[in-house]
Amino acid sequence: MVELVDLTVRDGQQSLLATRLRTDDVVRIVEVLDKAGFYALEVWGGATFDVTLRYLREDPWERLKRIREVVKQTKLMMLLRGMNLVGYRHYPPDVVEKFIENAHKDGIDIFRVFDALNDPSNLELPIKVIKNVGAELQVCMVYSISPVHTVKYYRNLGEDMVSRFEPETITIKDMAGILTPYMAEELVKELKALGIKVNVHTHATAGFAPMTLLKSIEAGADLVDVTVSSMSLFTSHTPAETLIAALKGTPYEPDVDLSVLYEASRIVWEVRGKYHEFDYALKKPPVDVRVIQHQVPGGMLSNLLAQLRELKAENRLPEVLEEVVRVREDLGWPPLVTPISQIVGAQAVLNVISGRYRAVIDELLDYVEGKYGKPPAPISSKLVELASSRPRRIVTKELTVTLEQAKASLPSYLARKFEDYITYALFPEVAVEVLKEVYGVL
Repeated sequence: MVELVDLTVRDGQQSLLATRLRTDDVVRIVEVLDKAGFYALEVWGGATFDVTLRYLREDPWERLKRIREVVKQTKLMMLLRGMNLVGYRHYPPDVVEKFIENAHKDGIDIFRVFDALNDPSNLELPIKVIKNVGAELQVCMVYSISPVHTVKYYRNLGEDMVSRFEPETITIKDMAGILTPYMAEELVKELKALGIKVNVHTHATAGFAPMTLLKSIEAGADLVDVTVSSMSLFTSHTPAETLIAALKGTPYEPDVDLSVLYEASRIVWEVRGKYHEFDYALKKPPVDVRVIQHQVPGGMLSNLLAQLRELKAENRLPEVLEEVVRVREDLGWPPLVTPISQIVGAQAVLNVISGRYRAVIDELLDYVEGKYGKPPAPISSKLVELASSRPRRIVTKELTVTLEQAKASLPSYLARKFEDYITYALFPEVAVEVLKEVYGVL
């Protein structure tokens, strides 16, 4: 039997609705999903923290607590970006420790953790804390296609992660939807040979997802990621109901109640109508096979379009996508996942608009200096030389704040729980105003 992980209210809505589901709607959905029999519900992490705070003006911690109150039967999972947590920079160790401790205290049972560069050294502290609090650990291998991202590369990476971290599960994390069925089959078999549970995560962007999951299951995958049908496909994921029906009567048949999913899917479709202005499926075709070449995930593509729209240069998107590939090669073929995808995308836009590397963002200089970790392959020597001589003229990085600094900076009337200090440390530029709104302080 294969087990299913539901992503509807985290990666599903992040992929299709720009993460705009409000907490009341999330709680309504997960209360039903809890009765279905999923192995876990992914409900937090990724972009949900930032968007809940910055755009919805809600408290992400309160969302997690409310979800935990209604989900009584199913494990809750979050996506953790390693030392980046739920942000875009490496945070101080004290912030990393207290974030994980409080996330677990407030309801997270499983931490699915990844590093954008697949650099295990960036995972050591988060995983140490995860193990110390007694939570379940899933370690991700971020999937990408390049001259260095071979089956041997992933086998070696898997061996390192299993011996170094001893996780319960390894997840193949395909954020762009480029994992083909037969490559998935080969990777799953290689990882299963390590004696570890394997979870497969893939998006439907290029149209592979249902086939990829089927071949993964046949190869021995223990868990696969799905969403309910009314939040599936396009840049989202495989519909749970379809996969369950396809596996009926086989040794792989999941123990998930379809009648519950029909009700959940009806509610999700009803809720989704309130967010039509953000709905990706209303604006783009259902399949984008170009992603196989440029490997740009849906969220990154939306960001690129927004940047070009501000510059009145939307027609130059094809050039930018081609430049993304070149910048990625210059940087040593990093996978396009947060926060590296933002760096590559922003630099590609600048290169197309202003000329190649005539302007360089600070984060790219940080990357070249190794502040994000070790890239999969060597960085272009020309780019290393350029970065060493280039003054930092375009400042886009966020302020890094320790917890002690947060305690000294956040007014006491806005720190009504310890988690408020963590929120401030993560996003100091918006925390004060949002907390004022949350607590009704004029």
